[in-house]
Amino acid sequence: MTDKDLSTSKEESEDYKEKGLSVSENLNLENFNETSINEKSTLKETANDRNPNTVNKDNLLDFALQDLKKNKETLKKEIETLEKRKKEIEKEISVSFLGQSDSIARRVKGFQDYLKGAFQDLSQSVEQLDLIEQPVLVSPSPLDKNKLNLTKETEKIEPISAVADTFKPDKELITQLLEQYLQGPDYYADPWKFRRSLEPQDKEILEDWFFNMGGRGAQPSRGNRSRNILLSAALISILGELYGDRFQALVLASQPERLGEWRRGLQDALGLNREDFGPNSGVVLFERSGPLIERADRLEISNEVPLILIDAAERNIEIPILQFPIWLAFAATPDELYLEDELI
Repeated sequence: MTDKDLSTSKEESEDYKEKGLSVSENLNLENFNETSINEKSTLKETANDRNPNTVNKDNLLDFALQDLKKNKETLKKEIETLEKRKKEIEKEISVSFLGQSDSIARRVKGFQDYLKGAFQDLSQSVEQLDLIEQPVLVSPSPLDKNKLNLTKETEKIEPISAVADTFKPDKELITQLLEQYLQGPDYYADPWKFRRSLEPQDKEILEDWFFNMGGRGAQPSRGNRSRNILLSAALISILGELYGDRFQALVLASQPERLGEWRRGLQDALGLNREDFGPNSGVVLFERSGPLIERADRLEISNEVPLILIDAAERNIEIPILQFPIWLAFAATPDELYLEDELI
């Protein structure tokens, strides 16, 4: 063989080697692709096996829809039965109401007929009555003679004076003092003397209380507490002239602020001091009616005269207070009560 033949044989052998290598590489690539495809399919199957939640959710939705359909059908049936029952009840009500109205009408008609008959019988019996008075002869009884003797003896007894006549003996002094209070204030008067002035309406109220009511009763309020205190100060001054040291004023007001106004007003109108207000002084202030009644009882036992003054804001008056001989209550108007309660 020549050198050319050897070179060609070498080249052919190298070509065969390269072709063999390329074929083997192709085979390896095809095997790799098949294995990758198989692995992907197995991964998908395992993924489907590992996620059963999707299947369960579908089953739950189907079950819930079926349950809702069943509830809907049952509700429709119940609604139909209720509508039927409603119609039946309406029929029963209409029938029963008509029946009752008929029975009531029959009863009323029967009662009307009964009244007609009764009135006819009554008119007939009245017509038959004899309305002419028959003279009655009564023979005198020995008891009548005793009654005549008793009446003659009672006529000899002096009649008891009325309540309104309590202050009639002192009418001149009372009217004189009231006229004096109308003239003008006396700022330099002695303590327990009235230092202010009254209005004609105040005089009329006090005259009515003294001479028509006998010193016990209610009078209309003068519109505010200061005017009522001024009128009460004039009353205290007059009773002080009549009874002297035997007289004590008892003021009833349910709140400390109101009692404070009473104390300041009486101090200004009568020239009093703080010492004049106390249990053993001329004026005693009370928030409750119980202690006031006890104090008035003690004064009467010791032969003293209590004057009870009741504030206009008091809604109720205890019955034992009304039993005392001298008391004055101020009757407030509705507007005044509303102002006291801070409603307007």
